Amino acid sequence: MLLHNQISIALRTPLVPIKSTPKYNPKNAAVFAQQRNPPPPATNFSISDETLSSRGFTLHRTMDNLDLDHLNTVFVAVGFPRRDTGKIRVALEHTDALLWVEYEKTKRIVAFARATGDGVFNAIIWDVIVDPSFQGIGLGKAVMERLITALLEKGITNIVLYSEPRVMGFYRPMGFVADPDGIRGMVYSRKQKKKK
Repeated sequence: MLLHNQISIALRTPLVPIKSTPKYNPKNAAVFAQQRNPPPPATNFSISDETLSSRGFTLHRTMDNLDLDHLNTVFVAVGFPRRDTGKIRVALEHTDALLWVEYEKTKRIVAFARATGDGVFNAIIWDVIVDPSFQGIGLGKAVMERLITALLEKGITNIVLYSEPRVMGFYRPMGFVADPDGIRGMVYSRKQKKKK
């Protein structure tokens, strides 16, 4: 689990100090940070909306026209499990912030991320994906910057995400840190201990 404090673009306010912990274990990566005063909304993205448009990409902030079958295909292409599209629709209907990128030539989704939370203090970012054919050109960062900005504009500064250790380096420059102060995330497991 990764926690975000602020967008790495132009750090304008001081962060609460985060102590490093020598017990860091990348298999249990939890990234946390909190911000005393949220920065003003960032408008200086690494790739502007105009540049994305000139490269043939369209940004969307609602689930209107989102092809859930193709979204599922991209989920599978990046290693996520295939999901029931009806359940995806319900999840998206309960999503607080959503951003996806469509490639205009194919009218297909090529990048996606969403966030859920309490709408006031906390948010969790889910399902950050970029179609493998479009990775490495800045779409993941473009989606994350805008999603984080949308959350900060709502006053939400406690932002968390789950990440595989191999991609944690992608999130660090955006202000996410692993395991400050020894904080660990926990996940409910249905597995029962064997009784002796």
